[in-house]
Amino acid sequence: MSKKNQSIFNNHSLEFLEKYINNAAPTGFETPGQKIWLNYLKPYIDDHFVDHYGTAVGVINPKAEFKVVIEAHADEISWFVNYITNDGFIYLKRNGGSDHMIAPSMRVNIHTDKGIVKAVFGWPAIHTREPGKEETPNLKNIFLDCGCTSRAEVEKLGVHVGCVVTFEDEFMVLNKNMFVGRALDNRIGGFMIAEVARMLKETKTKLPFGLYITNSVQEEIGLRGAEMIVQTIKPNMAIITDVTHDTQTPMLNKIVNGDLACGRGPVITYGPAVHNTVLKMIIEAAQKQKIPFQRAAVSRATGTDTDAFAYAAGGVPSALISLPLRYMHTTVESVNKQDVENVIKLIFESLKCIKPGMNLKYM
Repeated sequence: MSKKNQSIFNNHSLEFLEKYINNAAPTGFETPGQKIWLNYLKPYIDDHFVDHYGTAVGVINPKAEFKVVIEAHADEISWFVNYITNDGFIYLKRNGGSDHMIAPSMRVNIHTDKGIVKAVFGWPAIHTREPGKEETPNLKNIFLDCGCTSRAEVEKLGVHVGCVVTFEDEFMVLNKNMFVGRALDNRIGGFMIAEVARMLKETKTKLPFGLYITNSVQEEIGLRGAEMIVQTIKPNMAIITDVTHDTQTPMLNKIVNGDLACGRGPVITYGPAVHNTVLKMIIEAAQKQKIPFQRAAVSRATGTDTDAFAYAAGGVPSALISLPLRYMHTTVESVNKQDVENVIKLIFESLKCIKPGMNLKYM
């Protein structure tokens, strides 16, 4: 492992992160991103497979009977073309939790069989809006303009109902310590579990169980990829990683959303889906290795793939390690670089605490 205060990342891993984040992989169309992810992961695993819907899994010790999953999700929010007007304007439906409030003036890519078609979310100029009676953006009034003046012209470009649309942006770093980009929710998770595999390989750490590094699809529309892959793997334990809200920015209520911050470390969640034995193991690993962490509570569901793993295959003992993130479901999702490293370290150290046959019963 790296020395104290020395980054665990190398140039290759950071190049992978930027390429992976900049790539579009919307819900239902994750294949390009999964190929990038698997290509990076392959040197650090023994085997891999991809299920029918695109969830990708790298495996270490594939013949072991005791199976542990570390999991993130690969998809991102997007839009579907829903209606093209006679004047060539395009109206949309959500694909996942796409935010209509941020859409006006954004640039987008429409993915077609002929390639990418560029477009913009248009919006009436401030000069033309009547003060006090201005409409707010909603699904009925936001629209795309791809520079065409008729439906026929739009369709000639290859655009049709059902084409998927993603925001256009690029990965960047703020103040040397904040990663910023579209779809850090949750491709940053895919990056982190891949880095765990790299650390295991480079430190020659031998695990006494099978490790399934799992990058699930379709989380943004209801945890669907995780629901499928848990039935395929049937693991004995799962550690899920996702993002959660940094609550330090303006307009957020800490009483409702908790007191969580970028820069304070991974967030460990308490809730019904979180298995207490696995939770305790992770906390003890953090304390032993002096990895800073925060705590969060959920009343019913975690809202992450943890729920899909916990309540399937007869019940899989599961826990959630989250990464604090600002501006979720926007094009400027932001995370702290040190937090990313500490999530990776915490998963790595937690895996070293797992023993096949360990007592996972509540009573």
